[in-house]
Amino acid sequence: MIRFLVAAALALALQIGGATAQDFPSRPVTIIVPFPAGGPTDTLARILADRMKDSLGQSVIVETVTGAGATIGVGRTVVAPPDGYTLVIGNWTSHVGAPALYPVQWNVLTDLEPVARLSVSSLMIVGKTALPANTAKELIAWLKEHPDQASAASVGAGSGAHICGLYFQEKTGTRFQFVFYRGGAPAMQDLVAGQIDLMCAEASQTLAHVGAGKMKAFTVMSKTRFPALPDVPTMEEVGISGAEISFWHGLWAPKATPKPVIAKLNEAVVAAFADPHVRKRIEDLGQTIPPPQELTPEALAAHHKAEVEKWWPVIKSANIKVN
Repeated sequence: MIRFLVAAALALALQIGGATAQDFPSRPVTIIVPFPAGGPTDTLARILADRMKDSLGQSVIVETVTGAGATIGVGRTVVAPPDGYTLVIGNWTSHVGAPALYPVQWNVLTDLEPVARLSVSSLMIVGKTALPANTAKELIAWLKEHPDQASAASVGAGSGAHICGLYFQEKTGTRFQFVFYRGGAPAMQDLVAGQIDLMCAEASQTLAHVGAGKMKAFTVMSKTRFPALPDVPTMEEVGISGAEISFWHGLWAPKATPKPVIAKLNEAVVAAFADPHVRKRIEDLGQTIPPPQELTPEALAAHHKAEVEKWWPVIKSANIKVN
């Protein structure tokens, strides 16, 4: 009798889950951005949401939930019902750096369901126009001559900007002081205003400012040059080997979200990236869209795991303290 009841309960659960997946979505879907409005991840989320609504047949709402190095927004998704109506868009900072440092009660690899790997950008060393250096080699020399005197913006402890800056220091033998901001947009504002000296910034954030002569671009922290600013050399070209860090994005749902729901969400992302208008908007941001075979949930899961395994030992060995 007990076995019969258990079997009946499981069958009912499968039926309900199947019906939910089949009807999904029947109301608006929310994408949580764990960063302040106006930054590159927020912009990407709004571009995707605007196109995903056409595939899903429902509105896709973007909600910014900031704080604690992006872990508050990610944590909100972790505890949301696993029905596909609450998603989180994240990047290296929210899904690699911050979970290594903040005392979260969830596991970033096992408590979220991957939906799709998204666009990728580069991190770039930029500086205020008043800096005496005009090239990467001149900047490194100037920093060595003035240890601990320069200031560098970081979007919170353990962020991509922070770890990139630490990595740059280690690879070049330089030292400077970090100033922590809540988001990339206010950090950019202070850099343009000359209130801060340097930043390892997500490259798409720098395009308009570099193009307008409001900041200097010194080097790209990747294996290849940044297509939107092709004259800026890589660290390898500057003579510093192995100083690469990729600034990638992904989309996740709560753990145990039904596979058919994940599939439908993934299809909406793939359709968005296939739209020429969307592709142009993202490419204008200076971001690269991975090939279709890398947009899958499985590709995101594998890449995410590899990044955590690569960077967590580096982050933890840096003895970074968070408030």
